[in-house]
Amino acid sequence: MRVAKQGQAFILRRAMATHFDPGAAAGADSGIFGLPHAPEEAHVVLVPVPFEATTSYGGGTSEGPAAVLQASRQVDLFDVETGRPYERGIALLPESEELRAWNTRAKARAQVVIEAGGVNPSQPELQAAADDVNQLCEKMNDTVYRTTKHWLEQGKRVGAVGGDHSISYGIIQAHAEKYPGMGVLHLDAHADLRNAYEGFTWSHASIMYNVVKRIPGVKSLVQVSVRDMSEEENQVIQDSQGRIRSYFDATLQQRRFDGVPWNRQVDEIISHLPEHVYLSFDIDGLDPVLCPHTGTPVPGGLSFPEAIALLSGVVRSGRTIVGFDLTEVAPDPEGGEWDGNVGARLLYKMIGWMLKSQRA
Repeated sequence: MRVAKQGQAFILRRAMATHFDPGAAAGADSGIFGLPHAPEEAHVVLVPVPFEATTSYGGGTSEGPAAVLQASRQVDLFDVETGRPYERGIALLPESEELRAWNTRAKARAQVVIEAGGVNPSQPELQAAADDVNQLCEKMNDTVYRTTKHWLEQGKRVGAVGGDHSISYGIIQAHAEKYPGMGVLHLDAHADLRNAYEGFTWSHASIMYNVVKRIPGVKSLVQVSVRDMSEEENQVIQDSQGRIRSYFDATLQQRRFDGVPWNRQVDEIISHLPEHVYLSFDIDGLDPVLCPHTGTPVPGGLSFPEAIALLSGVVRSGRTIVGFDLTEVAPDPEGGEWDGNVGARLLYKMIGWMLKSQRA
């Protein structure tokens, strides 16, 4: 009976897709961007990852996927730059209840460590708590990796929606296996190059450290809009022998003040990337006016048009965007929809330029 119902639902979705009106209002229970596509028939499959275990400042990013889904139904589907991305089919997978449960457990254990200021060798209970968090993060990483790998093997393009930035490891790992030698274009206010921040191996502040140290398939990491990092992170960049290139916000802005057009800066940034490019976008890379409730906002950052010009620059260069993640969208606890709105619109642009890069 369960199989029969699933089959009926699939037939119904196919019928809806056949008669879909892209100009009509989206239904309250419709899919991402109001679309009727099932994952099996969509070209782009999105993996929601409601996980924020190691967040040490503001929280709420585990509600990011739901906020983006809700806001996405207000996004008009024709895009003047990328055309009709929806025609290829876009589907958001259901949220995993197991991931939700792991997040709840990991957050509780992480809080013990965070409140103590990190792991202390003289307090074994803190190390035990950190170990528990690391094990749950490893489970999350493996789930995201296996889910991504499955859909890549089905010929889909895959993106993840977080959650804090730690959720990106599994999807980057899967893409690096499929596209060895790929580069990661990383938009973020933070370098995320800390080694086991606060004792958490898989901290959101350690995501790019783990990527460059543990995933040999990533040839290069190009960071844009970084404006908050430690001296140790700067040393990681210096020691990388060019594998990591960071375009700091202060430098980008100073060059703009000196009259260097943004598109010229974009061309220079992208010149350090290989043919296959993976996008890892922490929304706090944008001006915090656009994401006021993200966990660790920092003054400065890119405007929305500047961020989109960065995406279009990848396509203009002839490179191919193979996958992406969007993280750190945190909805307003008072119910405002601005953060989700910006996140949904950035997500649609990322999808559109990814698809356009594959047609170029």
